[in-house]
Amino acid sequence: MTQPDPRVGTAPVCPRHPDRVAYVRCQRCGRPTCPECQVPSAVGIHCVDCARSASSRRRGVRTALGGNVVADALVTKLLVGTCVVVYAAQMVYPALAGWFDFVPALAAGQPWRFLSTALLHASLLHLALNMWALWVLGNSLEPLLGRWRFTALTVLSALGGSTAIYWLAAPTSPSWITGTVGASGAIFGLFAAVFVIQRRFGRDTSTIVGLLVINLVISVVGANISWQGHLGGFITGLLVSAIYAWAPRERRTAVGVWGTVGVAVALVALAVARTALI
Repeated sequence: MTQPDPRVGTAPVCPRHPDRVAYVRCQRCGRPTCPECQVPSAVGIHCVDCARSASSRRRGVRTALGGNVVADALVTKLLVGTCVVVYAAQMVYPALAGWFDFVPALAAGQPWRFLSTALLHASLLHLALNMWALWVLGNSLEPLLGRWRFTALTVLSALGGSTAIYWLAAPTSPSWITGTVGASGAIFGLFAAVFVIQRRFGRDTSTIVGLLVINLVISVVGANISWQGHLGGFITGLLVSAIYAWAPRERRTAVGVWGTVGVAVALVALAVARTALI
């Protein structure tokens, strides 16, 4: 005598909610999943467990330089947007530049100028050229370095540019009381980072070297251009990006963090030392 198999005709149920019938199955593990446990994905429906597992693996993915993989250049977009908004504010209230540009004679008592100057621009053309360069370089570097490394590189390069102006401007010269504006110091730091990273991975650097030479010549011979700020940003960018590029893989994060802190402390110390010598 035969008996019917009790499994035949049994409705599938969700493993997390056995009291719920679930005809939809996870595309990864094949288990039934109820509406509450369904997580939409690019290839269908995943269960909660598979979705969490995939998310955990994505968080662990690193770039060749140890940065967390990012979907887009968010920091670059924020920096460009901030500079555009600040320039619009300058047009409405021109006196704004006098509060935030870098003037060596005022730097000791108003230290915010070391960084705020990078958000200001002298003209629409000045803004457009710098933002174009920032956009191109940022979209290349930020996904590779990760957001915190890219942010640190940009900020420290801007600080390095102002610090170089502070040291190289003579207190008896007109440049000591002349305001400097622009993100060029930060951008030269990003140019330096592209060069360092290309060297690190054995790629051809002739194009970036050519661009750097042209820009450095323009900085020196051009009128109303702060070659000191460009030089300071470039040197700082070389140093910071070299720390990131050659950090040992097993200690990459620690070396990156402490290297960043070390460069920041060194730049602040240089600014303090210059103030003491005035």
